Amino acid sequence: MPKWNVRRRPGRMLGLLLLVILSLLVLRRVNWHRLTPLWLRHRRLGLQAKGQNFMLEDSAFWIFGGSVHYFRVPREYWRDRLLKVKACGLNTLTTYVPWNLHEPERGKFDFSGNVDLEAFVLLAAEVGLWVILRPGPYICSEMDLGGLPSWLLQDPDMRLRTTYKGFTEAVDLYFDHLMVRVVPLQYKHGGPIIAVQVENEYGSYNKDPAYMPYVKKALEDRGIVELLLTSDNKDGLSKGIVDGVLATINLQPQNELQFLTTFLLSVQGVQPRMVMECWTGWFDSWGGPHSILDSAEVLKTVSAIINAGSSINLYMFHGGTNFGFINGAMHFQDYKSDVTSYDYDAVLTEAGDYTAKYTGLREFFGSVSGAPLPAPPDLLPKTAYEPVMPALYLSLWDALPYLEEPVTSEKPVNMENLPINGGNGQSFGYTLYETTITSSGILSAYVRDRGQVFVNTVSIGFLDYKREKVVIPSIQGFTMLRILVENRGQVNYGTNIDDQRKGLIGNIYLNDSPLKKFKIYSLDMKKSFFQRFHADKWNPVPDVPVFPAFFSGPLFVSLSPCDTFVKLEGWEKGVVFINGQNLGCYWNIGPQETLYLPGAWLDQGLNQVIVFEEKMAGPVIQFTETPYLGRHQYLN
Repeated sequence: MPKWNVRRRPGRMLGLLLLVILSLLVLRRVNWHRLTPLWLRHRRLGLQAKGQNFMLEDSAFWIFGGSVHYFRVPREYWRDRLLKVKACGLNTLTTYVPWNLHEPERGKFDFSGNVDLEAFVLLAAEVGLWVILRPGPYICSEMDLGGLPSWLLQDPDMRLRTTYKGFTEAVDLYFDHLMVRVVPLQYKHGGPIIAVQVENEYGSYNKDPAYMPYVKKALEDRGIVELLLTSDNKDGLSKGIVDGVLATINLQPQNELQFLTTFLLSVQGVQPRMVMECWTGWFDSWGGPHSILDSAEVLKTVSAIINAGSSINLYMFHGGTNFGFINGAMHFQDYKSDVTSYDYDAVLTEAGDYTAKYTGLREFFGSVSGAPLPAPPDLLPKTAYEPVMPALYLSLWDALPYLEEPVTSEKPVNMENLPINGGNGQSFGYTLYETTITSSGILSAYVRDRGQVFVNTVSIGFLDYKREKVVIPSIQGFTMLRILVENRGQVNYGTNIDDQRKGLIGNIYLNDSPLKKFKIYSLDMKKSFFQRFHADKWNPVPDVPVFPAFFSGPLFVSLSPCDTFVKLEGWEKGVVFINGQNLGCYWNIGPQETLYLPGAWLDQGLNQVIVFEEKMAGPVIQFTETPYLGRHQYLN
């Protein structure tokens, strides 16, 4: 191809010069403001606290928010849940960001699939919702360790939620990766995020006065330019105030509203008031009652907050599910782990169905907004599939040869400090400890949270917070002692989060003598865990199964898959997996009696159901259209 020779083509050069001159003349007359995209043209000031009102740019703005956590809802249902937020008359979505799911191993980050934060926030914008982001690093949220990754506890001197170097270095690395994704989603950059919360309820913890200023600076240094908020309940509000950050409050009974707003007026002057968490219900713990909050009471509290001139966020609008092992726990007088369901008796049920609260709140917010609301989406269909009879079986003891090579150690090692997962230890699930003994006697150990003790393959008792000793019966010669320890959830709230290491903690003693030489198996039950159990490893279910054991059966779905609930009548305690997805834990002590199975996780045709059962198996695995909580059918 010949080269362009300017000397040979003077006419073309002259034409180019005339075109440049004409362009300059035209551009001098262009209004550059009009070339700015409409969605960015007026985004200069963002959400501001001016006097007693919020202002979005130059207009007064009232925050009507609802909390939905992307990590507790199947990604396929995000749009359905957010459309229901919008149809209820709300204008803002709030969500936490779980550090432990985004950085499951130190330095390895995951923002894909069901933890694709950017996709969730952009979907909120598409639906027409603003977003208040609550990135922590600690979030509470009734989540394991309050959303902090358990590998932080490998450091014996760790002081979580302080300016301890080991903690802040980890936060800095996490925020480096998180905020590069969040910054472009901010309002002033054209995104839907109008405010960002600084940590969460720190006033109730309050171990380091330098910590909250550190978190504030960490956010600002990485490009957070929107309005900053704090959030505290009545017990922590007086100690949670941070200079330059708007304080908001958390409450359930409306009689706390006047006290809290009066306090805020005294410490930060005339500022917009906001209830960041107006609790629409409450969470459940294993062995306790199902929490219910009357819909009339919720509507009464919400209307009182709005009539008092305060903005509001409903926590939860839709709770969702603690899929896998992500549930947290409480430990004040007694240790209590949270159930798998995060239904919360919220405005939408665990499966996204409407409740009396939704109907009342939609009517109320519709009257406040003065504009027609979009029609609520149709409910997703539910069905009760035919029961599944387990066809295949594998005892835990027969499965051990197929697991990853056990850790060998002179002494017991807690889960977090096991030299596995690239040096990051074990975060969730079970751990099996094996050693040999030669005599009977009294076995004593510090077990977190629940340890089933076996002599060879025979269960002889449990060790937990209240039972620290088990009698070993008479034995002959060398005998295998096994302790299967379950991490039932690390505490998510309170001042003892630094002490949440799981497994066997310290030595285990037989007749006051420490036992030695352990084999330690990790049973984290990730998807890769079951890939080792090839078809030829399973056996037909025996007449008298040996426990603990895995049971497998086929669920056939003939038409388009629908949501359903797994019911394990006759089973005692364990975990359910569908096509490799961990639905969570079940336990016959209640209050939860069914596990939510999203239709989005089922395939048309054959689906594999696996149940890990600790003690007693029922004849079949049942399915129902309706969840059961608190030993009463949930009829909302």
